[in-house]
Order: sequence, then C-alpha cells, then structure tokens
Amino acid sequence: ETLIFASLGETRLRVLPIDYAWVLPSRSRSFFAEKAIGFLVFKTICFVLIAAGCMSLHGQDKNKTQDKNKAPDKSRFDTADSPKVDRKITYKEVDGKAFQLHVFEKDNFATAASNRGCIVFFFGGGWNSGDPKQFYSQSRALADLGMVAMSAEYRVASRDQSKVIDCIADAQDAVAYVRSHAAELKIDPERIAVGGGSAGGHLAAAVATLNYRGTQPGRSKADYRPNALVLFNPALVLAPVDSLESTARKQIAGLEARIGDKPESASPYHHLSKDLAPTIIFHGRADTTVPFATVEIFSTKAKELGVDCRLMGYDGEGHGFFNRDRPKYLETRDAMVQFLRDLRFVESK
Repeated sequence: ETLIFASLGETRLRVLPIDYAWVLPSRSRSFFAEKAIGFLVFKTICFVLIAAGCMSLHGQDKNKTQDKNKAPDKSRFDTADSPKVDRKITYKEVDGKAFQLHVFEKDNFATAASNRGCIVFFFGGGWNSGDPKQFYSQSRALADLGMVAMSAEYRVASRDQSKVIDCIADAQDAVAYVRSHAAELKIDPERIAVGGGSAGGHLAAAVATLNYRGTQPGRSKADYRPNALVLFNPALVLAPVDSLESTARKQIAGLEARIGDKPESASPYHHLSKDLAPTIIFHGRADTTVPFATVEIFSTKAKELGVDCRLMGYDGEGHGFFNRDRPKYLETRDAMVQFLRDLRFVESK
C-alpha cells in the first residue's frame, strides 16, 4: 500500500510507502491511518484545484497566442491530394467580380473530341458559404471517363451579400454559358448534366425547373435547361406542402427573407413538370438538415409526371454523407457514374 502526498509547491505527486506505520501498536496504527487518510484527502483536493487553475491559465495564454497567429480558415476539401483543376473560365461578372467555372478534362484540349458529355456542379453551404473544391473529386473521376466536368463559383451571402434568387441566377447563367459556348468547349449541347449538394443541389434542380432570375436579355429556359440531374441531399422543397410532416414544415418556415422573394418562386418541387430531365437523388434517411421526406415527395411527384427519377436512400446517413472525406463517397460516386453511363454521358467502357 502507498500514501500519496501532493506538494503544493511542485507540479508532481510524491508517492511514499506507508508500510512503516504497521510497526506501531494497533491503536496508534488506527490513529495514524485516520490522520493519514484525512491528510491525503485534503492534500489531493488542494493539488487538483491548483493544477486546474494552472491549466486554465496556460490554456488561456495558449488560446490568445493561437488567436493572434491564427491563419485564415481553409476548406476541408482543400487537401494535399485534392485533384488539380485543368483550367478556369469566367462565365459572368457581377459588380466587377468574376465568377468562374473550374474545368476538368481527360485529354489535351487541342486533341479532344468535339462532342463530349458535360456536367456542371454547384457546391453546398446554405447559399451562405462554400467552395467549388467540394466537387473536385467527382469532377476528376468523370473527366477521367471522358466527360468535361466543371465546378462552378456563384454568389453567396457571406461574401457577396446575396439572396437565394441571386444564386439561382448565377447557376442559370453558368449553364447557359456552357451551352452557348458548346462548340468552343468541345461538348455536346444536348448532353449537359447539372449536379450539386445541399444548397448546390437546390441550384441544380432550380436550373431544371425555374424561370430565369438573371439580367441577361432574352434568356429563356431552353438556354440553361439541363439534360440530366445528379443531386446530393438537395433542398427541393422551399415552400409549405400540406403532406409534409411538421418537422419538415418548421424547417421550411422563415425562408422568405433569405430567398429574396416568395418561397414558392424558388422551390423546385412547386415547379415540377413532365419536362424534368432524368434525375438521380442521393439522400441520407437520417438527414436532419434536409429531411428525407422532402425528397420523397419530390420523387413521387416526378414519377407521377412520367419522369425518370431515381431516389437512392441511405439508412443511418446524415447530411453531407456523400463527400470525399466520408465512407459513402465511393459508393455514391460509382452510382453517379452508372447513372450517367446509362444516359450515354459517359463512355460505355
């Protein structure tokens, strides 16, 4: 057995043997043991309190130093092994700020085929933030299969004080740019897919369903309507629907201020038609950010209209489960490739 003493002037514990106490008479041993235990408890409490105080002060000093020298936040998608973009193309400017398409290709552009399939991705981030790098890995994978894959920049509230309707306009303009420049980009204007995750999934669906929200004169749905949709936990219902459960309805409420217009005007579900392009939706059944029920009613309505809409539900998966740093990345990537292969966007081999 041992007796532990805390030295208040030191930051270490001293462990002393107490076997010597048992050479005393039994009454003395009992008295010694009682005193030793009481002293042990008192000293231990003092040590813990002092140590905790020292650690707290050290932590505060360390945090101050870290805050002072803190580097700007980096995207979690910006890693050492992130795929490298092949080139960037400006598709529009707003108030002097350029917005670009980050382009991935398999071949040297000069020798590339002239009728390649194409996909344009839009990143997620609640229309408030985000990074085109989110879809770099999916883009590289599709480019390696012969497609031209692009990850688009667009306005977000934290950087551009924008509303959702501004994001929609940018997405529509991005796809319209790609189609109108199909010849020089060496792509097939009738094989342009659009994809995205979360808010980016909403934008992809908005491109496929909503009227034009931008400022380009004479622009119509035919200029930007995609030929296929690849959606990852997308926000498809932005306005009330009676059939939705109460939890989903509460999450939809209060969006008008962020949207910049009536919610129905920005809600893909409320503008569904039989003209919707073939669609695949990847969604976690445990998603609490965008409830699974919202994509279920979208898929059901699309199928009733005769649209090829494939809903892939994943048990136990939450929001963002498809990203490169998540276990389901490869599974969802491969399912996306097969969907695009079925539609002849990707080489069959």
